[in-house]
Amino acid sequence: MADIAIERADALKPADLHDLCDAANEAIKVGGGFGWVDPPPRDVMERYWKGVVMIPERVLFVARLDGVIAGSAQLVRPPRNNEAQAHAASLTTAFVAPWARSHGLARRLTQAVEEEARALGFRVLNLDVRETQTAAITLYETLGFKRWGTHPFYALVRGTPIAGHFYSKDLGPNTPQDGTPP
Repeated sequence: MADIAIERADALKPADLHDLCDAANEAIKVGGGFGWVDPPPRDVMERYWKGVVMIPERVLFVARLDGVIAGSAQLVRPPRNNEAQAHAASLTTAFVAPWARSHGLARRLTQAVEEEARALGFRVLNLDVRETQTAAITLYETLGFKRWGTHPFYALVRGTPIAGHFYSKDLGPNTPQDGTPP
């Protein structure tokens, strides 16, 4: 049986950065590029991930399969100046490398982001996904996310418009663990 772990990554060791870049590159190649159509140069990918852990509004979660980072997801808090939407966070840049699929990593990453959002007191978790990512759509719907809209020209991949679906999940009325607003 595979050893699976989901971790909050507040910093990235060189080996973890290497694994994360490799996993992201493989996911991008099969269409799960969270914005990228083709893998960017390695230095660009490394700067991206190093930047993610530096942004206070982002929380990076990584999935490990037998000790190797095989996927990730991020919880993004709204900007501090957005009082009207301070109740809602977003799940973004979720992926699992093709070689690590079918082990439940995507489900566990999504649940970790959801648990963190609840712990921080958010009432809503939003996400968006390309229509071509059917496994992700099935997962999100199974976990209780409700589709509220579709953008017919969400992405442009090799000249072809791809629709994208928008989802939200009501996390219920919570208060943060430390008693402060989210």
